[in-house]
Amino acid sequence: MLANCLHDLTALGAGALASVALAMLMAGLAGGVTHCVGMCAPFVLAQAGSMAGRVGPGFVARLAGAALIPYHLGRIVGYATLGAVAGASAGVVSQVTGLRQVLAALLLLAAFLMARQALSRLIPARYHWWPWRRAAQGGLAPSYPAFLLRPIGRLLANPGGWNGLGLGLMLSALPCGLLYAALAAAAATGSALAGALAMLAFSLGTVPALVGVALLGRLFLRRSGPITQLAGGLLFLVNAVLLGTMAVRLVA
Repeated sequence: MLANCLHDLTALGAGALASVALAMLMAGLAGGVTHCVGMCAPFVLAQAGSMAGRVGPGFVARLAGAALIPYHLGRIVGYATLGAVAGASAGVVSQVTGLRQVLAALLLLAAFLMARQALSRLIPARYHWWPWRRAAQGGLAPSYPAFLLRPIGRLLANPGGWNGLGLGLMLSALPCGLLYAALAAAAATGSALAGALAMLAFSLGTVPALVGVALLGRLFLRRSGPITQLAGGLLFLVNAVLLGTMAVRLVA
């Protein structure tokens, strides 16, 4: 049982992990340009500004500096770790109870949270009602306990190398609705390895938008307008339908 909870890639059925990973990649792409750029832009811009004086002239050098590879690697490791914990925990519950419905319920939860992300972008703001209103306004501003603010500040002051990796690890647990939706889908995979792979796909999907912010700065944020919100909402809606369909098939 323990081995299954750690390594099983077929808890949802053959080929289902690929579907979940694809859904998470799309969620990362959609969330990257409509959500993550708002919450993570201050951290990305601070690092990009600090790195600007360390790279040489030319577009390639500028792109290398904007990539912030250690930071994104830290985020990927952090997200994959959270996915592994979520997947293993759900796998234990599922195997102890013998109920595949546990995984189906998690898929439905992920579908609901993805639908919430979609509706907050597709429904005009004047028609929002609770609980969509807060998501439509960009979510809560990032907040950390006081004892974390000082180490985050030190890491931002010199963000390269291990400091960038540590910053990515710390910020990978930044509370947000999109992360909860992704973790619900990762938990539904039923194993640590599958959950980690699902969150790996999600985190890779968020990278392009954040690199765009680091490369273009506020210009990238200004370009993220209604069309981007519409496209992101449609992707989230596709994710919700895909995850909901998988949940129904799992218990059928």
